[in-house]
Amino acid sequence: MSQTNHGSRAASQAPSAAGGSATSTRGAADAPAERGQEQLTRGLTNRHMQMIAIGGAIGTGLFVASGGSIAEAGPGGALLAYALIGFMVLLMMQSLGEMASFLPAAGSFQTYASRFVSRSFGFAVGWNYWFNWAITVAAELVAAGLVMQYWLPDVPGWIWAAVFLALLFGLNYLSAKAFGEGEFWFASIKVVAVIAFLICGVLMIVGIMSGPSPGFSNWTEGEAPFKGGVMGVFSIFLIAGFSFQGTELVGVAAGEAKDPGKHVPKAIRTVFWRIMLFYIGAITVIGFLIPYTSPNLLKNDESDIAFSPFTMVFENAGIAFAAALMNAVILTSILSAGNSGLYASTRMLYGLAVSGSAPKIFMRLNKRGVPVPALIATASVGLFGFLTAIIGQGEAYAWLLNVSALSGFIVWIGISICHYRFRRAYIRQGRDLNDLPYKAPFFPYGPILAFIVFIVIIIGQGYGAIGEGNLLAVLSAYIGIPAFLLLWLGYHMVKKDRVVPLDEVDLDSEVSAPVEIV
Repeated sequence: MSQTNHGSRAASQAPSAAGGSATSTRGAADAPAERGQEQLTRGLTNRHMQMIAIGGAIGTGLFVASGGSIAEAGPGGALLAYALIGFMVLLMMQSLGEMASFLPAAGSFQTYASRFVSRSFGFAVGWNYWFNWAITVAAELVAAGLVMQYWLPDVPGWIWAAVFLALLFGLNYLSAKAFGEGEFWFASIKVVAVIAFLICGVLMIVGIMSGPSPGFSNWTEGEAPFKGGVMGVFSIFLIAGFSFQGTELVGVAAGEAKDPGKHVPKAIRTVFWRIMLFYIGAITVIGFLIPYTSPNLLKNDESDIAFSPFTMVFENAGIAFAAALMNAVILTSILSAGNSGLYASTRMLYGLAVSGSAPKIFMRLNKRGVPVPALIATASVGLFGFLTAIIGQGEAYAWLLNVSALSGFIVWIGISICHYRFRRAYIRQGRDLNDLPYKAPFFPYGPILAFIVFIVIIIGQGYGAIGEGNLLAVLSAYIGIPAFLLLWLGYHMVKKDRVVPLDEVDLDSEVSAPVEIV
């Protein structure tokens, strides 16, 4: 999702950046006021930014998929995999934080990719990310319909999907602040559930609740704690990576944050460690209380909440309504993901339009600063994907999901590349690093290490299918890569652009663009 111009030459040909929010690269708090309603409004406060980052990373990957991770690699293997990927995500978020606090843009990494690397790279990153979240919205609608059948099995799932789509559309249509408020409460429910889980789990581990302490028995039986050794840990990397995807949403939201220079770095510094506490803490608790050999850990399906490891732990603690409780929590997680996805993809499409990489109609804003045409287009894709799934085209829909599955990792790689070139250009042009609102502490090793690890994960994700000789599964696993390259190289061949020389990287243009009022 992103855009913008990249050099002094480009600045004379197109709008200077992408996200349309206003503020200089230094991130002044209320600069948009000068242009009133002609720009995205800065309505997201610090508490919104905090919960957007938390909500983006805590979802069914934690509540459901964590059980399968422990069954696959053992408690120690899952813990190590999530910790290692979590550290890589920290490095990526530090890179994003440095750029987002300096240049807050609704187009975020698409803007940075266009400005700091090349317009073709920004075009590919932006459309890749927009497609990913647009399809994700459809997937969340399908999942929401399944979850609601727990309470009302006789009501068709498509009815609930339509209701939830209308709800999410309404939150995003009202204003950025309405989106932020909705995401705040959705995420708050998840956070409370995780904290309650951790408290109950610790009390059970020490023997205060639900009988005697299990001790370390589940960490020593069979192949535990590291089932499958190194390859077992590696097999969880992709799952762990998908679980953390969504943390980058804070970069998109920076374009509408009230004080991005202050709130973006704060969100990145504090939220990451809270997320790591939740993931590492939850996996540790599950590892102590549920043996990795339990067949129920492998039943990772949002439609069968009874087998969520969270549900099993709550039931063992004597909470009779555990399944209903977790069903409600997972429903809010799904709605949170759909809410964030609709927001992120809408702002990305808006940013693409500002940079000239999408039709200009998607630049239009209503009086509350919401890009309504971009919102309608994105919601329509989500609706189309959902309808495709329910009318029997499940296989085609599954392929769409596979195309978008790698988008998060590709964006993370792009962020690392953008940060490396941004910092080099910043120094090459004689800037003082002390003037940056936030400075990533591990440069240049942080973005380089993150880049290498994410590449390895993408290449290695299909090793199981390759070993089995399942060519269809291999193609399904990697189809997102040629899709991205087609966008990148196709734009390059048509536009004949080039990689922006470091001396010409545009570090001065504000993030602003002329827009129309609906």
